Amino acid sequence: MSSRVGRALSVQIFGESHGAAVGVTIDGLPAGIALDEAALAAFVSRRAAKGSAIATGRRESDLPKIISGLCNGHTTGYPLTAIFENADTHSSDYSFLPDQPRPGHADYPALVKSGGWDDLRGSGHHSGRLTLPYVFAGGVALQALEALGVQIAARVYSIGDIQDDPIDECTPDWEALLAARQREIPTVNEAAGKAMKEAILAAKAEQNSVGGVVEIIALNVPAGLGAPYFEGVEAVLGQHLFSIPAVKGVEFGAGFQAALMNGSAYNDPYEQKGQRIGTTRNKAGGLCGGLTTGMPVIARAAFRPTASIAQPQQTVSLGAFKAGEEASRELTVHGRHDPCVVVRAVPVAESAMALGLFELWIQHNGDKPFQENA
Repeated sequence: MSSRVGRALSVQIFGESHGAAVGVTIDGLPAGIALDEAALAAFVSRRAAKGSAIATGRRESDLPKIISGLCNGHTTGYPLTAIFENADTHSSDYSFLPDQPRPGHADYPALVKSGGWDDLRGSGHHSGRLTLPYVFAGGVALQALEALGVQIAARVYSIGDIQDDPIDECTPDWEALLAARQREIPTVNEAAGKAMKEAILAAKAEQNSVGGVVEIIALNVPAGLGAPYFEGVEAVLGQHLFSIPAVKGVEFGAGFQAALMNGSAYNDPYEQKGQRIGTTRNKAGGLCGGLTTGMPVIARAAFRPTASIAQPQQTVSLGAFKAGEEASRELTVHGRHDPCVVVRAVPVAESAMALGLFELWIQHNGDKPFQENA
């Protein structure tokens, strides 16, 4: 088994939610990428949503400790490794494990796969805690892409049936997307964000949870990145996005709505845009035949409701089942959990877009140094 993704740019995450630490090793980074560690830590901190009533009560410093691959503020071209120590763990909240698997969690199939050896405290290696080192890796890729002129931002597209305002698919309002980052729920329409918060708090009051959709947008992506079929942009980005816990659907551009359209409405006509070629609309989400077109890359990821809820749910006792006894049980999950993971998933989704696009850039350009250290 491998918790690794990527070829030209490999990302390996490790650790467990209630273990000593979680971390990441990034292999394939070109030498000479200037990393702003303060900006990197600030990006990572967005994932925590500390102090918000709609986030978990777990409190960790989430400060990365870089132990290899960085010298004098620049990547060396060799594996970059960072770890995050775990401190605020309440393992007693999971005393019912491994006997009674939680509905909606990976507990049961994980025990089958590992022969009973999996560490399921706080969901172990299956936990959303592992998105922390992944976001660190995404922050590195974001800084590299920004140096190349590529910009990436995400926002909460919807929570339940409450949807944010649409954006222009050809010329997204970048300032509006940046402004959304400053809000508790990052939406373009502040009123929509407030309505979403009310829906999340209502679910929390009912000891329930709610899902939603994150939209990710990348600007200034050069045309021609990617390949047909197995290394196409959709394939690479899809693997990253589907690797985020709780993601159950991914679409690009018009996405599933394309199935309801005629070709005349879906195809993006080409036109001259100053010194470059563009399209008059962007139903393809900046992607055609597995390649970038030079238009904004637009993706959306659908997140299921949080699995851990405090309502009584039906499960089984695995011990009773093995003993041939009546196994049905009622389980109430306690502990500190998000009533909605969508808000904290925004920087995770940005990381997925950044890591996928930067790998495609490396495949296209090779791993030559970003700059010479003369």
